Amino acid sequence: MTAKIFIDGEHGTTGLQIRTRLAARRDIDVISIPPEKRKDRAARAEFLNAADIAILCLPDDAARESVSLIENDTTRVIDASTAHRVAEGWTYGFAEMDTAQGEAIRNAGRVANPGCWPQGSIAFLRPLIGAGLLPADLPITVNGVSGYSGGGRTMIEDYETKGKDAPQFMPYGLTLNHKHLPELQTYAKLSGAPIMQPAVGNFAQGMLTALPLQLGHLDRVPTGAEIHAALSDHYSGIEDGVVQVAPLSAIERTGDLDPEIHNGTNTMTLHVFVNDARAQALLVAVYDNLGKGASGAAVQNMDLMLQGL
Repeated sequence: MTAKIFIDGEHGTTGLQIRTRLAARRDIDVISIPPEKRKDRAARAEFLNAADIAILCLPDDAARESVSLIENDTTRVIDASTAHRVAEGWTYGFAEMDTAQGEAIRNAGRVANPGCWPQGSIAFLRPLIGAGLLPADLPITVNGVSGYSGGGRTMIEDYETKGKDAPQFMPYGLTLNHKHLPELQTYAKLSGAPIMQPAVGNFAQGMLTALPLQLGHLDRVPTGAEIHAALSDHYSGIEDGVVQVAPLSAIERTGDLDPEIHNGTNTMTLHVFVNDARAQALLVAVYDNLGKGASGAAVQNMDLMLQGL
């Protein structure tokens, strides 16, 4: 039997990307609500309850409403909003986060797709804290830049209208209360709230997140080689994972830190830069904010869940 997939919100940025990624698939049947009924509650309920997997590409409140419209125990859900990322009963959809996460997603009825911003930092912190190389109470600051597509339709239209006159680099989240902080703290297993300082660049998609670490005050200072080895060991042990660790090298600069380098893919590359003499490290993740950061992760989670049908 061909699985039925319903994308609730298929005309938004993430929904359109998912449709594109699924266009050539013949192993699934993507069912679509007629355009004139997209805001019809009863019609949405009908499609949600007819789906084997519903992917929600909606604002938070609308995503919660969609979940409430599901009246059966067979429709499984992937929610791309922030509504359920730290909610009880929902499985976090970062398959490479630990060795058991792929299996948890495979068997889950409700999966919260990760946000683009927290994923890179979680990809570093979860394994390193788990390996005992970093303490859970280490003060953390996350910096980075993302393409303007991460800001949704309004930001996309604004940047594309302004063209070269749009800001080349625009920091935001300056109230230090970014909506992804609970997600980052929870799944990185940090005991305190980190600082997240994101920025938007004048390019459509792609991103990098940077995690600078001051290690000199730790009781035991890990070397760069130990940090790199722990990450390499972790990700090499993930079956069908899409997170890769770049070779450890002492370089001043590299073109591999182009935020657009993985656009159109679901790949995430982790880079480790260190100065052991100063007990400092800089960890940089590069990925597509619309790929591993959104639609690519949703399709990856969908494929895992299909294995559990």
